[in-house]
Amino acid sequence: MRRVVGFVLLGLGVFAVALGLLLRFWAYPQLAKAPLDTKSTSVAEGTGITALVIKTVDGTPSPEVEDDLNVRSTTYVTGDLTQPEVKADGDIAAYVEAIKTVDESTGITINATVRELCFDRFSGEAVAPCEGQYVEVEKGKRETPTKRGVVQQPGLSFKFPFGVDQQDYRFYDLQVRKAVKAKYVGEDTIQGLDVYKFVMDVPNTRIGEEEVPGSLVDEPDEPSVDADLYYKGKRTLWVEPSTGVIVLGQQEMTQELVPPGKEPGEGTVVFNGTLRLNDKTVSDFVRQAEDAKSQLQLLTMWPIVMWIVGGVLAAVGLFLLFLGFGRGESGMADGVPPRERQPVGASG
Repeated sequence: MRRVVGFVLLGLGVFAVALGLLLRFWAYPQLAKAPLDTKSTSVAEGTGITALVIKTVDGTPSPEVEDDLNVRSTTYVTGDLTQPEVKADGDIAAYVEAIKTVDESTGITINATVRELCFDRFSGEAVAPCEGQYVEVEKGKRETPTKRGVVQQPGLSFKFPFGVDQQDYRFYDLQVRKAVKAKYVGEDTIQGLDVYKFVMDVPNTRIGEEEVPGSLVDEPDEPSVDADLYYKGKRTLWVEPSTGVIVLGQQEMTQELVPPGKEPGEGTVVFNGTLRLNDKTVSDFVRQAEDAKSQLQLLTMWPIVMWIVGGVLAAVGLFLLFLGFGRGESGMADGVPPRERQPVGASG
């Protein structure tokens, strides 16, 4: 009986260890991937914003800088399954991101951008080749890479990797068109969810040139002026570490038009303020992160439990088998028959 129990425990132990390995090294990589066919909407809001608003006066566009605006920025992200790099069981996803920022009181669009890129579904890093990648910050002027195999929008964009570490990462900044350092600054809690906090600081940087009316940059005698556009900003992201989901984002930014002969700080501020994801968006992202986190925990914590329990069961099973082989079921040494007891005084 002892041997039977030993074999059963040994088998259960080996099975538990094998199942744990299967969950951790096969099932987990299959689950820890960003979805291909995603659809999400997020809304960031800000008050007391200074922004350049293009109004129409007598049928003519009239740019004006206005203060104390309530601004809403809506971001739509959708998966593009038509790209050749995207396979049903593959590691590459392609997402399209469209952002529209409006003055809430008038509905006038302050700015709008569209972009597409391919990225690794586990690490979140942009990858190439990616035939469909582009950036469009001005309607009708789509920018694409000049060479095949170039990562146009390097770094992270839509999420952090699964299993975020307490370290710095590279995150793409659409304003300066490059990846900037997302510095890890500590832990935090958002709506009861434990998160990591990352901060990106971009110093005053020239990001382009705009032809604008001279009156807009304090040069009323000039009908138009080619002014440099400068940007500086601070972006803060709160990330659930198991899933890499960004549950809260906030961006403080300033844009300034600087005409020839002047320095940054002497021009016309055309945007200044802070946009932050609203409560509804944050609640949605927190719920998504919690759901994904609970699924991943089944594939990260349970394998450890299975390895421990399986190891104990296997060890006990081997111990019982060792005893069983060392001694017979009667408790005597194997191969030695028990002596027959005879009554006292009996003769052979």
